[in-house]
Amino acid sequence: MFKRFITRPWVTFIVKTLVYFLIILALIYLYGYSGVTGGHFIYNEF
Repeated sequence: MFKRFITRPWVTFIVKTLVYFLIILALIYLYGYSGVTGGHFIYNEF
């Protein structure tokens, strides 16, 4: 019964969409955590 449920097209679409959404959220979180915009330019101190 579970295998038949998984093979339905709308179930696979929803599962893939959720997985991709979680990956995008993780990438956005990691980009914000890395502090790309938080640092200063190194040559401003010379």
